[in-house]
Amino acid sequence: MEIKKLNIIITLGFVAIIGILIAQLLWTRQAYNIEDEKFNQTVNIALLEVVEKLSGGKTSFSENPVQNISNDYYVVNINNEFHPEVLEYYLKTEFTRLQINTDYVYALYNCQSDRMMYGKYVSKHQESPNMAIKFPKHKNLVYYFSIRFPDKTTYLISSLRFWYLLTFALIIILLVYVYSIYTIIQQKKFSELQRDFINNMTHEFKTPLSSILLASEALTKQELIKENPKLQTYTSIITDQGYKLNNHIEKILNIAKNDASGLSLKPQKIILLPFIQEIVDTIKQKNENLSIQIEIDSNISIIADEFHFTNIIYNILDNSIKYCETKPTIIISSFKDSKGLYLKFKDNGMGIPPKNIPHIFDKFYRVNTKKSDEVNGFGLGLFYVKKIVQQHNWKISVENNKDEGITITLFLPS
Repeated sequence: MEIKKLNIIITLGFVAIIGILIAQLLWTRQAYNIEDEKFNQTVNIALLEVVEKLSGGKTSFSENPVQNISNDYYVVNINNEFHPEVLEYYLKTEFTRLQINTDYVYALYNCQSDRMMYGKYVSKHQESPNMAIKFPKHKNLVYYFSIRFPDKTTYLISSLRFWYLLTFALIIILLVYVYSIYTIIQQKKFSELQRDFINNMTHEFKTPLSSILLASEALTKQELIKENPKLQTYTSIITDQGYKLNNHIEKILNIAKNDASGLSLKPQKIILLPFIQEIVDTIKQKNENLSIQIEIDSNISIIADEFHFTNIIYNILDNSIKYCETKPTIIISSFKDSKGLYLKFKDNGMGIPPKNIPHIFDKFYRVNTKKSDEVNGFGLGLFYVKKIVQQHNWKISVENNKDEGITITLFLPS
């Protein structure tokens, strides 16, 4: 993915989450205001019922007797005297009926002594503490009581806990998103540095390697070398190992290219049996003790990139040969069903520990065995195979045989 596209995606995602978070905060604030208004209306209704009961149903007010002085403070005007215990009973009754489940403090005004007579703190969850909360005196009223809700804000917030939990979850999501983006950017930088290093390293290797291969081929043609079997063997070793190293370098370059922009595939029709037979014949020339049995119908054909499909088969067969402690025996078979074609490679190698099977397609991963120490490689063969398989929209799986060795299955959907 290009840096420009990645930056656009990151910016759009960040703006979207910030927008959702701001909207959520605004909705939470609006919900709190609605809940506050609902609470005030409910308290007004309850206090009006208390006034009605205290006056014996004989109320004659020109205006609303309940005045909301501040956010949590109410003053209620009464035209007649009343007893504090009666007031407390009616308050509890109406608040319970209208489900006003929060603490409150009430106080009465004594018109004879011209002073406020304190009531008490009424709690729903604990014994009523003695709290000296003062109420201002209202000169224009004669018989009245005041009521305050000291925990109103806490009560409203608790009734909106779902909204606050949702807001908290969105904040967590935003933090996770920011951390994920930071990790992606760091990984991308690391991947680019790694790819640049691999490209530079392999290109630097190819120039001297090409010179070594040219020199070794020239040496092979010399009469002195042809007449000396020992020198001919040494020259052959140099040439063979040079070509093997060149194949490793090409593999690394292909993988680096695939990581950068994906390999360019050129799908074409391939007749499976002669195609695999040709690869097998080539491998047999280098491995005299190799036994490969092909069980594929002659009329089976597939659509694949010829070059990369050749590399897939070569890598699978090469691994089966390298990781075999006896005479390598490989069976290549195929069968079709309604879902697609299954191409199997069964060998008699040393097998793979079950715990290592999920990781064998990872880049630079090699199973730690005595045989792997003897075999040269970078752990890129099966990683390359998996990448090509994925680009063809195929599937690959590996399982241990019941007796010995493994079976690698390529699945080509219909």
